[in-house]
Amino acid sequence: MTAHRTPPPPEAPRPAACPVSAASSAPSTFSAPAHLSASATAVLAALLDRSVDRMAEAAADVRLFDREAVREAADVWDNNLFPLFWAMSTPRAGRRERRAAAVLEWMAGLGERRRVWMTEQAAVVGYDVAALLSAPDEPYAPGRDYRGHVMAPQGRLTRERMEELAADYDMTTATVRHLRVERAGSELTAFLRLDVARRFAVETAAPAALLSLWLDRVTDADFTAPGEGGVTLDAGPGEIGIALGSGGRLRAAGALYHPDDRSWHLSAAGRRADAITPPRPERPERRRKAPGGALGPDAHAAATLLRMAMLELRSVRYPERADRVPVLELCRAFSGAGQGILAAGSKVCARRREAAFRALIREWAVRGGPRLARGFARVLKTAAGRTDLIEAPKTADRTPPSPVADAPGRGTPSRAVLVMASWTAAHTDYGTERPAAAQFQLALPPRPDDPAPGRWRLRTVGCAEPVAFRLRAAAFEGAGPLVQVEAPNAARGLDLHQGALHVAAEDGWSASAS
Repeated sequence: MTAHRTPPPPEAPRPAACPVSAASSAPSTFSAPAHLSASATAVLAALLDRSVDRMAEAAADVRLFDREAVREAADVWDNNLFPLFWAMSTPRAGRRERRAAAVLEWMAGLGERRRVWMTEQAAVVGYDVAALLSAPDEPYAPGRDYRGHVMAPQGRLTRERMEELAADYDMTTATVRHLRVERAGSELTAFLRLDVARRFAVETAAPAALLSLWLDRVTDADFTAPGEGGVTLDAGPGEIGIALGSGGRLRAAGALYHPDDRSWHLSAAGRRADAITPPRPERPERRRKAPGGALGPDAHAAATLLRMAMLELRSVRYPERADRVPVLELCRAFSGAGQGILAAGSKVCARRREAAFRALIREWAVRGGPRLARGFARVLKTAAGRTDLIEAPKTADRTPPSPVADAPGRGTPSRAVLVMASWTAAHTDYGTERPAAAQFQLALPPRPDDPAPGRWRLRTVGCAEPVAFRLRAAAFEGAGPLVQVEAPNAARGLDLHQGALHVAAEDGWSASAS
């Protein structure tokens, strides 16, 4: 595990002496019966444990890998782990409950989407988190940016919104800037970004206008790059249809849209929004501060380690990192962390609490295995300034690999499962020219010598300036024939499901599909 950007912790006093030293081990993952009466402390611990379980479920079989579910669950704890440790770190049940209630309120106040996530995940383990929270704020509505201009909304794509977009942007000349189709468990999702021409006047130097669309429950996809220009949006009963040029298409159960246009305030929709949006306040409302306080040195080290693990898990948001994050191993190490933190933090005196947090850190390292333990030791040293908590296992002697040709076809399995495929057009981004690119993720069968027998593995492969890219929904229909073609003096091609996915590149791949 790689250390990220957390600074060294502030100085904290040593715990007071206590006559007996005790170490607590983390109980198994929390499970609650339905309709359990709500306790803020129990709900907070359960939300953390549920997050770890959710990520493990999403990565249990990479043939059904749900990258967004991992990212979403890990993202919750970026700025909420230290408040959680603070809430749990007191022997007084009443104070612990008040602190936990404050942390839950803070978490729910970070946006409507976060509140919905908390409600859904708490319900999975039998809790009604709404009973612990005050009434939700008004639904989020875009305000004004630092220039005082109204900001473009994000919302559900309906026929009315389509007509509004068509009035402001010329969809007949729109082109695909980026398309990504991706598995999310048993369903498919897609992200589409279009270059669109404005129908309204703007400053000469205004950046290009983009329209972003997030499609859920995709039922059909057919795209050949670069494809013809022109996009047609259609909303039918329970379905969104998008025609891309003369032959490409996407169909989905629903979609979100967002005009990514700094000049949107000059559009007809922007002018209507400007007339009803209050002015930007001279003194913007001060952002609420997260609840929290000082932790003991060992509790702080435990919080730092767990937060760094969550940042590592969250990095699957970048497709090129998704196959390098040990999601299942990290989830195994931190399974039951919420209950373990609660058991350690509620010890009667400071010395016992600190001993329990030390024991918890060591248990996490043992569960994770030697490779993660070495990463944990590096994180504790660089991010928490601690070298006394884990004795990092020595790296085993490795036999140097035999030299092999660098051809991507070497050892390519005969079958694979497509998890994600994306294409990006050549474009200029903030004055920098970006070449066209393709990227795809494959679930590959386990190797005979794999340390996890029977587990399929994830591999991310990309290329710059592809000379061919074709994608159809049939490419996602389970395991199919995988063929790599390497003809002399020709582009190297990859073909899955008999042409349902076909990518070719003259300069080869960023990684071997093996």
